[in-house]
Amino acid sequence: MAVPKSKQSKSRTNSRFANYKATAPTLVECPHCHSMMQAHRVCGNCGYYNKTEVVAEKEKKD
Repeated sequence: MAVPKSKQSKSRTNSRFANYKATAPTLVECPHCHSMMQAHRVCGNCGYYNKTEVVAEKEKKD
């Protein structure tokens, strides 16, 4: 069983987590409605994915 020979310091342990940085999601243009959307996701504006309608738009109530 692997057991550390000595205790790691707090600064050495915390420096491992200091390099993590959250990044903004990559946005691409929807080929159907030309709005910005995340890649490989259904477009939130028109409901299309891979040139097919996946989510039908809601009808407006008068």
